[in-house]
Amino acid sequence: MKQMALAMTGYFDKGKQTKRERFLAEMDVVVPWAQLEAAIAPHYPKGSPAGGRPPLPLPRMLRIYCLQQWYNLSDPGAEEALYDSLTMRRFAGIRTDADVIPDETSILNFRRLLEQHQLTAKLFTAINAHLAERGMLVGRGTIVDATIINAPPSTKNAKKERDPQMHQTRKGQQWYFGMKVHTGTDTDSGLVHTLQATAANVADVNVLGELLHGGEESLHGDSAYHSQELQAQAEAAGIAFNVNQRGSKHRPLTKAQRARNRRLSRARAVVEHPFLVVKRLWGHTKVRYRGLAKNLAQMYMLFGLANVYRVRRRLLST
Repeated sequence: MKQMALAMTGYFDKGKQTKRERFLAEMDVVVPWAQLEAAIAPHYPKGSPAGGRPPLPLPRMLRIYCLQQWYNLSDPGAEEALYDSLTMRRFAGIRTDADVIPDETSILNFRRLLEQHQLTAKLFTAINAHLAERGMLVGRGTIVDATIINAPPSTKNAKKERDPQMHQTRKGQQWYFGMKVHTGTDTDSGLVHTLQATAANVADVNVLGELLHGGEESLHGDSAYHSQELQAQAEAAGIAFNVNQRGSKHRPLTKAQRARNRRLSRARAVVEHPFLVVKRLWGHTKVRYRGLAKNLAQMYMLFGLANVYRVRRRLLST
């Protein structure tokens, strides 16, 4: 029988439960760990029959990867956080002196394993399937939107250049440099069901077709997605085209059109909630990696976990 580490002695008898403890206790219950581990297991090292150092437990590495998303931690930062925080060690399953705390290289290798086999997209799908089984992802309508994630514009690096896959764009009177995350969100639940990433200068409407699941009864979006051609295609397919209309300098919107836009915007506002969780609550306002592929892999996990976080109360009650 393993003995609890001396550092943990007396820890669970303290009077106050911290915000981090409450959050991780909820995530421990509501995240479908078994389904996520099953998606990764075929690609995870099994160890050599000839002996040698065995791989670290898959559940531990997966939980540490989730901690990185929730607390916006780099690979070295995740290792240091585990040494600093008893709560994080407990969540990761590191409870005794015999349990190994992964170093930053092991954490890096696990992340690269997920990227190499495009496993975060499968984890995103597994999470949504888990929520759909519980009636929390309905799928009758889709709201499309996009948000900009900034990238470092500096050229003070080894290659003396900015990330070639990131570009600049103007929004209003402000210029941004980075990538754009496009989402398709369920109108009933407000949960993200599809995801794509492009450079920031790609027009939102160009990615519209990749954000639909094919079973929509209605389509919602801001004026960036409006065109007569798209409206005709949607209506021909029997999809209600609830996209804000766009005026121009020479043809401004009528009073009735502005009133319609306000009514549609109230229903469309739920699309901003996943962005709030990922960018504001969890702090992912800047890209962490170079290239779109690595950042898209992280976004799949972030928005999958954000889906779980947003319905955690309902999951806990059931």
